[in-house]
Amino acid sequence: MNMKQIRIYLIACGLVFLLLPLQGLTQQNAQQAIPQRDGLHDFDFELGTWKIHLKKLMHPLTGSTTWVEFDGASVTRKVWDGRSQLEEFETDSPAGGHIEGLTLRLYDPQTHQWSLYWATSKSGAIGVPTIGQFKDGRGEFYDTEPSGPNGRSILVRFIWSKTDTDSPHFEQSFSEDGGKTWEVNWITDQVRINDASGKAH
Repeated sequence: MNMKQIRIYLIACGLVFLLLPLQGLTQQNAQQAIPQRDGLHDFDFELGTWKIHLKKLMHPLTGSTTWVEFDGASVTRKVWDGRSQLEEFETDSPAGGHIEGLTLRLYDPQTHQWSLYWATSKSGAIGVPTIGQFKDGRGEFYDTEPSGPNGRSILVRFIWSKTDTDSPHFEQSFSEDGGKTWEVNWITDQVRINDASGKAH
């Protein structure tokens, strides 16, 4: 390599070292320029009073195909000016008798995600949160629970759809293989019965 080639090589190397930090800054600025979606109002569709038709798979993750169907009612109110919601749920299940349930929904403005907590009057205890968010009107929420046969830990998934209508659809599914396959075991279809404002009480 002669002196001219060496000078060209050194100049090229210098340019690379000068341009790399600029490229990093450009990428960083581009990332900062993309605003994260605010999901604060994603559950606004749930505010109000509902009649609910439910389907429950009797023995999840056992190969069973036996379902029971029944009806219930719920009311959802906003708390903290919409940054949280409280849903009260009541039904008479042919399999589980009278059920009084409560869902607490909490919005995290840092992660832009919702945490959903479920409790029943029978246990008086609140469960682990199911966490997730909405995209294009579809909500997906996940957690891990010891809900499988013999107390095995499984993945739990909630999916909300048809949220832009007065008949939202909800499904709960379990997975024993890390999310490769899912079995739906709880379905609710809601029908709005009035325009309750969902004010805190």
